[in-house]
Amino acid sequence: MGYILLILGIAIWIGAHIFKRVAPDRRAAMGDAGKALVAVLLLGSIVLMVIGYRSAGVAQVWFPPAFTIHIANLLILIGFWFFALSAIPGTMSARVRHKQLTGVKSWAVGHLLVNGDLASILLFGGLLGWAVLEVILINRAEPTWERPANASVRNDAIAFGVGLVLYLVVAAIHTWLGYYPFPR
Repeated sequence: MGYILLILGIAIWIGAHIFKRVAPDRRAAMGDAGKALVAVLLLGSIVLMVIGYRSAGVAQVWFPPAFTIHIANLLILIGFWFFALSAIPGTMSARVRHKQLTGVKSWAVGHLLVNGDLASILLFGGLLGWAVLEVILINRAEPTWERPANASVRNDAIAFGVGLVLYLVVAAIHTWLGYYPFPR
């Protein structure tokens, strides 16, 4: 049952996100009620993904080498930095159009490097696929992009600091849940 819930959660997450891209007129016609519906669907999808992931039986597909944990931690930290850059315009945010989706891709690849079980491959691979698809759909719908002005290296450093704090908080939560994210 865990795998079914996990796959259902991933499918709802992807569907709720791409609905705006594949049916923009229908989504616009829904107005604020559509925003509320999408928010409820996204919250429900997260709940399904968490319950599904935690209850899925362990089916080991591959065994990650120990050194990949260092690469994974770096990629996940970079993912948090890009998320912070989406709110704090630095010079890097003037170079990367899809900062949050780039952050998701970095985060997902990091997790795929250190988790060789089927549930992790479905979850993180599914979210990686969604992020790639979302970038493609956005770029097709809006081919031009206006780069942010007044970006500063100082803001890059601030965003990195924010990303680092978020990374450490999430690492502490992982540790509390029994998933120690650092090499021993």
